[in-house]
Amino acid sequence: MTRLLIGPFNRVEGDLEVTLDVEDGRVARAQVNAPMYRGFEQILQGKAPRDALVYVPRICGICSVSQTVAAAAALADLAGVEPPPNGRHATNLIHGAENLADHLTHFYLFFMADFARAAYASRPWHAEAVRRFAPETGESVRQAIAARQRWLTLVGTLGGKWPHTQSIEPGGSARGVQASERIRLLARVREFRAFLEQSLFASSLEAFGALADEDALWAWHARAPGRGDFRAFLDAMADPALRALGPGPGLYLSYGAYPDGAGGHAFARGCWSAREDRLRPLDPAGIAEDATHAWLADTGGPRHPAAGLTLPEADKRDAYTWNKAPRLDGAVVETGAIARQLAAGHPLVRDAVARHGGTVFTRVLARVVELARVVPLMESWLQALRPEDAWCVEAPLPDEGVGAGLGEAARGALGHWVVLRAGRIANYQIIAPTSWNFSPRDALGVPGALESALVGAPADDGGSVGVQHIVRSFDPCMVCTVH
Repeated sequence: MTRLLIGPFNRVEGDLEVTLDVEDGRVARAQVNAPMYRGFEQILQGKAPRDALVYVPRICGICSVSQTVAAAAALADLAGVEPPPNGRHATNLIHGAENLADHLTHFYLFFMADFARAAYASRPWHAEAVRRFAPETGESVRQAIAARQRWLTLVGTLGGKWPHTQSIEPGGSARGVQASERIRLLARVREFRAFLEQSLFASSLEAFGALADEDALWAWHARAPGRGDFRAFLDAMADPALRALGPGPGLYLSYGAYPDGAGGHAFARGCWSAREDRLRPLDPAGIAEDATHAWLADTGGPRHPAAGLTLPEADKRDAYTWNKAPRLDGAVVETGAIARQLAAGHPLVRDAVARHGGTVFTRVLARVVELARVVPLMESWLQALRPEDAWCVEAPLPDEGVGAGLGEAARGALGHWVVLRAGRIANYQIIAPTSWNFSPRDALGVPGALESALVGAPADDGGSVGVQHIVRSFDPCMVCTVH
């Protein structure tokens, strides 16, 4: 057996090391290490509750809005308030803009670059992949970077700046939008729509979003060969070995994305079970973090985050990461766009996962489906804004209490739990999407989603391109693994 260490891992957000035990050219065992200690959960202790809205965006420069939305939701839970419709729509717009920018970044800058590597030089689609997706020089890469830059100006108008936007409050949005600004924002959304329809899909968003199953997807692919960057991805995925790469645990967690004001979400909350072919209701009380293999104290065993403990123990025996191991009712789950679209009942994603499981293919497919689905939602939220109505309500906080903010970052389920005592933060715990997907083994020795997905992957080429596909299909944001 041979041991490989891949790290630092490039084209991911933050520091990551992956240790592989390789036997007969395939991964027999994997360990995933988040080697950077951040300590935000300790930094927040003793602070005034609203200070969280300043601190938590600084966790990450690529998904800072998601952290703010979760913190605001936790404080709103403590205050017992609901934002007015304008505040909800504005928050959804800012959050959606950031999530779609992340999807675009993942596809064009992080994931597709691997198909331009020399390891695929013999494939018939390789030259086209190089032309489109070679880092820095690829034609499609340059176009996507420009589209992303223009797209994020939408967040600047709605929230003042990006990243670390400060307009999101527990009671809504502190920054109202005038009628003339709404017209300019709608023009920006439609410009982004045009980029997606012309460059990514070579098809209308509605036509792609309406694809009912995988057979319809491949028929769509065949109708316009070579047109659009997503068809270039499908050219590579015609290889059954690539479609089957990196199987997940079969349970998919979504906290629900984009509140609708009626107690629901545009994309539903729940835990999709592939084995049972059904959406289980979500009980957050079943969430617990196991720190057995983390460089953190594990006194008392697995803990619900409201009672979470984050105390460094750097010399701890048998530990190999700063990441805890979150579990839902004791089970390993996967989170991300794939979970959101399964929970939301998108027929194409459900059919593809039923055929292949949660794999490199279906994870990327779900993120692209989400690009097609969220842009029309953003158009509807802009149309629903009423500039003359309230944007934010007062949210007085109690001196004592526990609040939870559960939402969806681009990479999946993000939860903030805050405990107040004597008007100050006594405890603050965060479980980021990467904490779920990149978790270490728990006390029973059960590996996390990525650790198990890597088992069986080809790893005999030194560069381990298959391993890199699997890791990047989860799109890790290691800096959000804040423990």
